[in-house]
Amino acid sequence: MVEQTDLIDPARAVALNATLGRDQEVAQGDALPPFFHQVFFWQPVAPPGLGRDGHPKVGGLIPDMGLPRRMWAGGRLTFEAPLRAGLIAQKRSVVETSTRKDGRSGPLGFVTLRHEIWQDGARCLTEWQDLVYRQDPDPSAAQPAPAVARRDETSRRLAEFSSTSLFRYSALTFNGHRIHYDRDYARDVEGYGGLVVHGPLLAQMLMLMAEEEMGPLASFSFRATSALIDTEQAELCRNGGDLWVRGPDGRQNMQAQAVAL
Repeated sequence: MVEQTDLIDPARAVALNATLGRDQEVAQGDALPPFFHQVFFWQPVAPPGLGRDGHPKVGGLIPDMGLPRRMWAGGRLTFEAPLRAGLIAQKRSVVETSTRKDGRSGPLGFVTLRHEIWQDGARCLTEWQDLVYRQDPDPSAAQPAPAVARRDETSRRLAEFSSTSLFRYSALTFNGHRIHYDRDYARDVEGYGGLVVHGPLLAQMLMLMAEEEMGPLASFSFRATSALIDTEQAELCRNGGDLWVRGPDGRQNMQAQAVAL
């Protein structure tokens, strides 16, 4: 288990609001929106402890499976109490599962982390974070066709990104993954068409949409299905408790489910 303690600094929550295009102040004691805990509990590692992708090297909490590419594939959250600004909070993290399998595209490593956030002796939320580790891409291999997104939404919002917005989100979450700010690395090493929009950033935007339209959330789950590139405009869609991100070519980038209190 890894345990961390952090002050839930209102200024950092204000900076995240600004990055998301939300003009909202945060004062001492205010309840934070869901998923804002991502900008706290940093784990800074000196340069010798980083892998080629800018993430901390595996082999500590996360086992080393010999697979260089990392992807946050999805997650699940249950909300029990609001996390409040200006107060100390604790985060407790464990590896819940860790497996390596052989897939059609080669070996895959699957790791699920469980995080609990506590404040004033009460658990505020539990988060399960699903990570996938893969080999480097084979340029000659045929790429599977991405899933086609639904078109039966009852509400829809447009979302645009830039290298600046991705950099700011990386900085606020202390995420050094180079696919989000190093275009040459993203294209030439990991095989993407450009800078990759953070999966958690898309999940954050869907969570805020769900909360604004459905009310306070009891739980939220999401799964990334294809990469969204910084030059692409996305559509954030909802129909009931189902939410999804649709790319400009109609492909599905993420699917999610929200349950209101």
